[in-house]
Amino acid sequence: YNVMLDVYGKMGRSWGRILELLDEMRSKGLEFDEFTCSTVISACGREGMLDEARKFLAELKLNGYKPGTVMYNSMLQVFGKAGIYTEALSILKEMEDNNCPPDSITYNELAATYVRAGFLDEGMAVIDTMTSKGVMPNAITYTTVIDAYGKAGREDDALRLFSLMKDLGCAPNVYTYNSVLAMLGKKSRTEDVIKVLCEMKLNGCAPNRATWNTMLAVCSEEGKHNYVNKVLREMKNCGFEPDKDTFNTLISSYARCGSEVDSAKMYGEMVKSGFTPCVTTYNALLNALAHRGDWKAAESVIQDMQTKGFKPNETSYSLLLHCYSKAGNVRGIEKVEKEIYDGQVFPSWILLRTLVLSNHKCRHLRGMERAFDQLQKYGYKPDLVVINSMLSMFSRNKMFSKAREMLHFIHECGLQPNLFTYNCLMDLYVREGECWKAEEVLKGIQNSGPEPDVVSYNTVIKGFCRKGLMQEAIGVLSEMTTKGIQPTLVTYNTFLSGYAGMELFDEANEVIRFMIEHNCRPSELTYKILVDGYCKAGKHEEAMDFVTKIKEIDISFDDKSVKRLGSCIREKVGSTL
Repeated sequence: YNVMLDVYGKMGRSWGRILELLDEMRSKGLEFDEFTCSTVISACGREGMLDEARKFLAELKLNGYKPGTVMYNSMLQVFGKAGIYTEALSILKEMEDNNCPPDSITYNELAATYVRAGFLDEGMAVIDTMTSKGVMPNAITYTTVIDAYGKAGREDDALRLFSLMKDLGCAPNVYTYNSVLAMLGKKSRTEDVIKVLCEMKLNGCAPNRATWNTMLAVCSEEGKHNYVNKVLREMKNCGFEPDKDTFNTLISSYARCGSEVDSAKMYGEMVKSGFTPCVTTYNALLNALAHRGDWKAAESVIQDMQTKGFKPNETSYSLLLHCYSKAGNVRGIEKVEKEIYDGQVFPSWILLRTLVLSNHKCRHLRGMERAFDQLQKYGYKPDLVVINSMLSMFSRNKMFSKAREMLHFIHECGLQPNLFTYNCLMDLYVREGECWKAEEVLKGIQNSGPEPDVVSYNTVIKGFCRKGLMQEAIGVLSEMTTKGIQPTLVTYNTFLSGYAGMELFDEANEVIRFMIEHNCRPSELTYKILVDGYCKAGKHEEAMDFVTKIKEIDISFDDKSVKRLGSCIREKVGSTL
């Protein structure tokens, strides 16, 4: 019976059959043992059936059953996988109260629970707790935290822990290497990827199918589908035929490469090879659709999943949200939001985080605030990406006090500001009219902080230009080019706005000539900035004269754009009459 329960649990969508087997066992007087109970709980965890797991455990306790370590570990996995760290912690407390000693699996599940809820440092602290309790952390423990650091963009922390585990005599396993490879590949650190692969070989850790699947995933970038093809051929040459996970990876990889045709072809080959699509397959299809923002097709995939008895998980809904945000579909985001807030979909850390970021992409402030409040309500720890998004949105909407709250919140959470944070802070000062304070921040990070980028310099230039301090803006431009950072179209347009606002049209025209000489092609917006400046100064004739001469200095500028600019001037003349 236990074997059959295990089979049904791994098959999925078999809860009814599992209940029938349990009833049959009861009718024959067979007592449930630890394996029976943990197998049933694990089946619930695979399907995300939290209520069923709670109900099953409650019934067992009513009948006098005392859970053991294996059973508690299964419950930890169920709630940990869902990111409900509060219930997972209560299970740990119950274990201690019942004198049921935690083992390495218990601590591994606890670490996984913490990191899924965004508490990465707490997950790291589990390693210290294990050591103090005489339970040695194993490769799974380290891999869990390394993987979490990598996914959170904390590569240095991940690599430090990777080195530490080796120094402490814990040999990385193939899953550890796969996590490190995925992290490095995502950051395009090709040389480091090769080093890790060589280390694997040197240490006798043979790449498995998952390693190849990881390599297929990390080499998938826009226009690089040929690389995916090469890795797939090499994988087959090494004796690994594609399995279901490989096909799922290929569907996602080809989509990220921009090759939807190959993505669809892989789905067809998967079915032809006898593999039944699962939730991961549907998520791979959703990933392909998210890449191009095809939310209508994504809704159809979700509907098809539910029709065929599959329960969409947090990844499914997260990808659906990405589809909506890519297309700027706020109503679609609000539909998923309603399902989450109404309790139909569990509000996990991943989903609430995705809601914040999706609303940010659509510049929907209220949606962001609602999701951020929910993150805090459930006790989740927002990461730096979420807080930076809130800071950016508050700054953009001139909600300066709330923006400052986010800056304080970063420090309260024990997080280190990154370049995006400092760029947001400079933007905040610029919008407040405090251009000198923005420059102070720039100088601060030049001396001791992340290396400023073109956005950093453009932001300070914008601050000075808005105040009409053009010489100071030129000084920042000079610093920027000395550092080897080339001005962009945004840089030049910012200078044009400054000169046009001060009615310094000769200087503005000089900027355009400089752009053309240095192979930075002016856009229609570039010329419109100057046209608007002329019109605002009441110099409509000069504006029209400027437009008629654009083709003389910029032969690449198209006639349709010239006509649109002319129409714009005539409309402004008409509005002044």
